[in-house]
Amino acid sequence: MTPRNVLAILALTGALAACSAKKPGEPQATPRAPTSGVGERIYSGNCVPCHQQSGVGIPGVYPSLAGSPVVLGDPTELALWVIKGQRPLSMPVGRYPTQMLQFGWMKPADAAALFSYLRSNFGNSALPVDAAAVAKALGQ
Repeated sequence: MTPRNVLAILALTGALAACSAKKPGEPQATPRAPTSGVGERIYSGNCVPCHQQSGVGIPGVYPSLAGSPVVLGDPTELALWVIKGQRPLSMPVGRYPTQMLQFGWMKPADAAALFSYLRSNFGNSALPVDAAAVAKALGQ
């Protein structure tokens, strides 16, 4: 098996693991966690298959979130990337053989919680993101 085939299999495995039987935006069966844990819960439920629990990703397949210029940079670019799939200028094209899944079902408050979690974990230290900034970035 060639290294390229291995990467393709890893990419497909991660993408399939990220899929769930519930429909996007469908209410959770369990009560919502306190606001402070919402970002972590969203990350654990949607991002771990690709970016791993540690946030380091899978080298050459899925990028690390630790020290990521996209995560630490302009929250508008992060929102457009995660929710609408618009690649930020700080993310080089062709660096990874996979494409970021779009999370268009995410509400601005949930996206802000996720982004704030990303910006304050995995060794990152950046200001939190608020829901109003996400809504503005998305034109809502």
